[in-house]
Amino acid sequence: MPQRTLSKSLNRIAVPPFYKGMKRTLLSLIAAVAFGGVAFAGSPSSYQVTGPVTAVDDSMITVMKGKEKFEVARDSSTKVTGDLKVGDKVTIMYTMTAKEVEVKSADKAKKDDKTKKEEKK
Repeated sequence: MPQRTLSKSLNRIAVPPFYKGMKRTLLSLIAAVAFGGVAFAGSPSSYQVTGPVTAVDDSMITVMKGKEKFEVARDSSTKVTGDLKVGDKVTIMYTMTAKEVEVKSADKAKKDDKTKKEEKK
């Protein structure tokens, strides 16, 4: 049986288009993971809501997004560009920050659940 020789195996022209696309996809995925990890590493997640302002005062901005009403607290450090008034379409960037955390041990929570189940019977 004659042995085949791969004469142009190192030539870039001989690389099928499928492999070129796979290489591009792989490099894009590596870049997304590398840069995405940096963005989420230091700060809490940021969110945004866009819609018309339905109410505004010194401590809160209310925005309607579809049928949902978002009430976002604000203070003197909140950056507002332009004159904010009811009816304006705005995009608000915000983060969620915990004000208080109540911890229950896993054992106590299980006992409470058992007690509640027994009371229902």
